[in-house]
Amino acid sequence: MSKRWSNDLLVRSFWVLVLSAGLFTSTARAALPEFTGLVKQYGPAVVNISTTNHVPSSEARFPNIEIPDLPDGHPLNELFRRFFGERGGVTPPGEAPGVPDDESTSLGSGFIISADGYILTNYHVINEAEEIVVRLNDRRQVVAEVIGTDQRSDLALLKIDAANLPFVKMGRSRDLEVGEWVLAIGSPFGFDHSVTAGIVSAKERSLPSENYVPFIQTDVAINPGNSGGPLFNLDGEVVGINSQIYSRTGGFMGLSFAIPIDVALEVVDQLKHKGKVSRGWLGVLIQDVDRNLAESFGMQTPQGALVAQVLENSPARDSGLKVGDIIVAFNGKPVPTSASLPPMVGRVQAGDRVNVKVIRNGSEMLVPVLIGELPDEDVQVASTPKPKASSNRLGVVVGDLSAEQRAELEVREGGVLVERVLEGAAAQVGIRAGDVILRINNLAVTDAAQFEQIVTELPTGRQLPVLIHRRNGALFLALKLDR
Repeated sequence: MSKRWSNDLLVRSFWVLVLSAGLFTSTARAALPEFTGLVKQYGPAVVNISTTNHVPSSEARFPNIEIPDLPDGHPLNELFRRFFGERGGVTPPGEAPGVPDDESTSLGSGFIISADGYILTNYHVINEAEEIVVRLNDRRQVVAEVIGTDQRSDLALLKIDAANLPFVKMGRSRDLEVGEWVLAIGSPFGFDHSVTAGIVSAKERSLPSENYVPFIQTDVAINPGNSGGPLFNLDGEVVGINSQIYSRTGGFMGLSFAIPIDVALEVVDQLKHKGKVSRGWLGVLIQDVDRNLAESFGMQTPQGALVAQVLENSPARDSGLKVGDIIVAFNGKPVPTSASLPPMVGRVQAGDRVNVKVIRNGSEMLVPVLIGELPDEDVQVASTPKPKASSNRLGVVVGDLSAEQRAELEVREGGVLVERVLEGAAAQVGIRAGDVILRINNLAVTDAAQFEQIVTELPTGRQLPVLIHRRNGALFLALKLDR
């Protein structure tokens, strides 16, 4: 092999490697999402929202954040001091510092949904505000009017006096796929029109304080000030409204939650036409079915929503739903967990008749239900009192309820009140003093004497369902006796 030929081969190999690397880089770049066109087209429809209200000076606040107590010298202290001030308040950009002690300002985001000035944001962004100022992309600041709010879904519809405004395009959140790219635009910490991106981490998430919203979970970086801003898909369509984060520090930790736009648009339609939101109501208190409860009810796999209480004068009571029923489908849709049921019921119009599939005593059956309207206030059930006591096999001290106690607890009939919990099976499953035991092993408890008799005859070695009344509702527990 000649030296010249060898050099030519080396040169050619070098250029092959260079071209291959360039091709790989180009291919990798092409595989990544492109957001610039989306931001240019729809970014102007995203607005900054600031509010003012008068509160005691110690209550000045910033929505959705608790400022951590950091040690002296921590590098984040200066950041929090800059944006929150010494008292935990915030000075929105463009406003002079030195807000009076009895005046609090908050900051959030929103987006224009029509050219005539309708704006969608979170309820918590404008809650208790005395004045709401919307700052547009062209730096104009306009005072907004509240058209309507819905605390249960954390949504608010605003209106500003303006025309020919840029507005967003609506998508369908039900078409979202887990793993799909999404983008958020908002004003975190007052930085207008900040853009962050990520993927959909999960759908139909239920949060402890929210019963009527099946949240979209993402890993998009969301921080205080992003609340109320839009979540876009790659087609530039709004698919959600950024609402909450899970955080132990007050800042982003990789878990963000958005209200699905399908839910939001239903709320907007009602707020526009009725000024309030009405939801379907079934009238049951439910709980999840874990492995032990599933075994106690003879189910192969845990699923559905277990009815722990049927409320008085409710559609559920009128239709014949019973305590101990396990709702596995509602209006033709499966109910995988108890958290799945409230949003399903809430989206049904009052007056509609639906079929509810339940498992009752081991058999499936359909129960037709005429859906009612959800009351303005959640039904509360009182807690409490002190009984006359007797003892029993489970390791609890129980007593009969007086007529006065029944009225206070809203327990119409039967049941025994737990005065003390000793060592034993009851303590192991979490039965507490103050609980009322209503049923055990699917047998209704009428009084303390009959309860003692039931307990002596309970089988051992398998899970047994126990229904108790606790504070604001009823609850099933699975109890197992070893002797």
